[in-house]
Amino acid sequence: MPASTPCIRLCVLDPVTGLCEGCGRTGTEIAAWGGLPEAERLRIMATLPARLAAADAAPRPEAEPAAAVA
Repeated sequence: MPASTPCIRLCVLDPVTGLCEGCGRTGTEIAAWGGLPEAERLRIMATLPARLAAADAAPRPEAEPAAAVA
């Protein structure tokens, strides 16, 4: 039986939150995923929707304005 995974193949770690933009896991969780017991994977997966919602609702730092090109 394959390990449970929330991966949707959108593997981009957000530099502000440190969460994967696709699944909501941290880089540490992603790296350890294959070695975690199924119960721990399921426990983490249960927290991911709330993590992603909180990350989406959090204020983001203002982007630096682009320098004018002459």
